[in-house]
Amino acid sequence: MDSNLVAPSKLLTEFQCIAIENAFKAADVEEKGAVETEQVEYVAQQLLGDVLTVSEVRAVVDKANKLGSSTGVLSMQEFKDLIIDLLHTTTTRWGSLQTKLDGYVGFDTVLEQQRKKFLKKGFEFNLMVVGESGLGKSTLVNTLFKSKVSRTSCTNESPRKIPKTVEINTVTHVIEEEGVRLRLSITDTPGFGDQVNNENCWLPIYDQVNKQFDNYLKEEMSVDRRKQIPDTRIHCCLYFISPTGHGLKALDVSCMKKLHDVVNIIPVIARADTMTIEERDAFKERIREDIAEAQIKVYPSALLPEDEDVQSANAPIRKHIPLAVVGSDRAITINNKSILGRQTKWGFVEVENPNHCEFSLLRDMLLRTHMQDLKDSTHEEHYENYRRHALSQKNDNSQNQGS
Repeated sequence: MDSNLVAPSKLLTEFQCIAIENAFKAADVEEKGAVETEQVEYVAQQLLGDVLTVSEVRAVVDKANKLGSSTGVLSMQEFKDLIIDLLHTTTTRWGSLQTKLDGYVGFDTVLEQQRKKFLKKGFEFNLMVVGESGLGKSTLVNTLFKSKVSRTSCTNESPRKIPKTVEINTVTHVIEEEGVRLRLSITDTPGFGDQVNNENCWLPIYDQVNKQFDNYLKEEMSVDRRKQIPDTRIHCCLYFISPTGHGLKALDVSCMKKLHDVVNIIPVIARADTMTIEERDAFKERIREDIAEAQIKVYPSALLPEDEDVQSANAPIRKHIPLAVVGSDRAITINNKSILGRQTKWGFVEVENPNHCEFSLLRDMLLRTHMQDLKDSTHEEHYENYRRHALSQKNDNSQNQGS
């Protein structure tokens, strides 16, 4: 490369420079001409007038730590360089730094252009179900998608004994609704929690999640990679909790602790109709206490930055975690109306009635409000962590071999 070449400058307008300087001065309350690196994320958010995404926050923090590695603070020019880099490489959330238009241009139609493009190629969603046998995992999945999509209900496998080790089985479907095609993959884990010694039964599941990350990374780094990389990464793990009424088992705690850094976990109480409302509420509270005590990260995570819209969407979900659900792929006609539910000797349990269980909240979150966020979280948080670790390890190995 020609060492005489000058890197192109990324210029700011006059009002952008003034806004950045004012934000810096507001944070520099002691007028030292510097702000601490720990403040930079907050100052950047104040300046841009919006909550940054996970990847944007990571970019800000990494850049600030790098610039202020020796002193722990950033000067005005270093802060300005950081913001310029953030604006030009990481985010379109420019807040008050946006340039105003004098009239209609027409680029807002890009959303319709994207919609048509995505409708042509379809979407992907990969769901994993984990839990002991007999908790109704297959039935719940069939109920969610109103079709026989679970492995046990759509394959020719004959009923068999519980496997001696945890198995990983994936079945894939293409389903369509109102012209929208979805490639749906369901991964189940027969044998989980059903052995005499369940100490490491989480390991095949952990390995499977990371294997999909590795496959994606290899394709991403391939010289002749495909234009559209097949996404087999697990976007969500439904973890089924047995309705014992006594809180989480040691197996539940250890498994979720091992998995929460690699996949989005949504804990659900299976067969919730086996408990009274009072028993269910007390059980949910004990599980919440166990989750908090073990510091298990469940989806949606309360540790990540959120704007007001995301907060309002996540608040009712967090309030009800773990979700108490009932599944049924059988419809019963009541008053000439077909209703999904379970008939018991005590009465009829309506699956989609929020007064009976929280199935509708789970369905809406998975399919109607948070599907894309689950995929984004997988890509921006879990996969990014795996990618960073894998590449760092590869670089370390190369340096060790070179020395």
